[in-house]
Amino acid sequence: MSDIPMIPERPLGMPQAAAGERPSLSEVHASVGVPQTGRWFMKLFAFMGPGYMVSVGYMDPGNWATDIAGGAQFGYTLLFVIMLSNLMAILLQALSARLGIVTGRDLAQACRAYYPKPVAYALWFICELAIIACDLAEVIGTAIALNLLFGIPLMWGAIITALDAFLVLYLMTKGFRALEAFIVALLLIIFVCFAIQIAAASPPVAAVMGGLVPSREIVTNPAMLYIAMGIIGATVMPHNLYLHSSIVQTRAYPRTDEGRREAIKWAVTDSTIALMLALFVNASILIVAAVAFHDTGNHDVAEIERAYELLSPLLGLGIASILFAVALLASGLNSTVTATLAGQIVMEGFLRLRLPHWARRLITRGIAIVPVVVVTGIYGERGTTDLLVLSQVILSMQLPFAVIPLVQFVSDRGKMGRFAIPRGVAALAWAVAGLIVVLNLKLLWDTFAGWL
Repeated sequence: MSDIPMIPERPLGMPQAAAGERPSLSEVHASVGVPQTGRWFMKLFAFMGPGYMVSVGYMDPGNWATDIAGGAQFGYTLLFVIMLSNLMAILLQALSARLGIVTGRDLAQACRAYYPKPVAYALWFICELAIIACDLAEVIGTAIALNLLFGIPLMWGAIITALDAFLVLYLMTKGFRALEAFIVALLLIIFVCFAIQIAAASPPVAAVMGGLVPSREIVTNPAMLYIAMGIIGATVMPHNLYLHSSIVQTRAYPRTDEGRREAIKWAVTDSTIALMLALFVNASILIVAAVAFHDTGNHDVAEIERAYELLSPLLGLGIASILFAVALLASGLNSTVTATLAGQIVMEGFLRLRLPHWARRLITRGIAIVPVVVVTGIYGERGTTDLLVLSQVILSMQLPFAVIPLVQFVSDRGKMGRFAIPRGVAALAWAVAGLIVVLNLKLLWDTFAGWL
């Protein structure tokens, strides 16, 4: 399977790649074999992996802060936002996979190829801000987990996270399948930890089902909208769209129309299943927070550390707090890997600038560590929690600058040929993009109005 051409042929109407353009993540491009015959589940297994790597970004430490704050303050009301953002994520990640499989370009490469240079550079800068915001959440989350489990001070925990650059470098040398296996193993740890906590919490079914119904208060209450936007930003992460459009190309599917059509089918199945796992984890965090804190009158619980202290006594499960911290550490380690790859994809795609993986990781991680250390030194633990929620709102503000180009590209028959999405799907995708823009404008209005 390794003999498949590095630059895939394009369908009728698809512009050829620019001279000298290398495949996204060229070191692992088309490196995972795909059986051409056999049972369907063997083909699905061959494509399973990228979806789980993408799902990591939908349950990273940033989600924890927004979900805990949402559950503690507003009970089950924001479950609808989690479900809506997850459905939006399923659609957008499917479009991202389609772009990568059909064009042979990731989203960053497509922006570089089809937009004027000033626009492409502006999009690159905005995406880098989003990656830094995501990295910020990972640093804080991992540092908090190290503090809870081993008593390491937050400041030193943040500095220790810089060493994860070498973990990523080591995993990449073992092949992309090994990297995916590492991700899936940590995801299973997170899933098991929260399955046990949900069983211990025994949430009221009627209240949970009621939370899945939209409430007008989500938009009219500025405090609730702020948390809701944080949930959307933490769930539909902009750099994940760049990531998915690249890593689906690690599969050695035939670069023919039929091969692409089948690759899209299995890639979308993979990401949909994985994102349903992310939905369970995100909903579990909010539900556990609602049961343990909101229903017991502890509405002001927003810090992860305080949630850790209260979980075991309030749920009546001695290991609940330990499971919470273990899952948080697994979440932080997992999101490190995917953010590293996303950073590499964005920098190479927009700038065609290639840095060693360890150098790229240390640069972005260093940028994220500085504000964490400063805020921890000045404001203490409360400051890091506020910074964590703010980072997720920043992510949400970056979303339109990734979603709009993606929808534009996959709707364009000149770029996608016969693989352009149908008008109905395009209308739904534009509606999602429009909703994101409107909610962001509403959030900006409420924020600035509060300052005046």
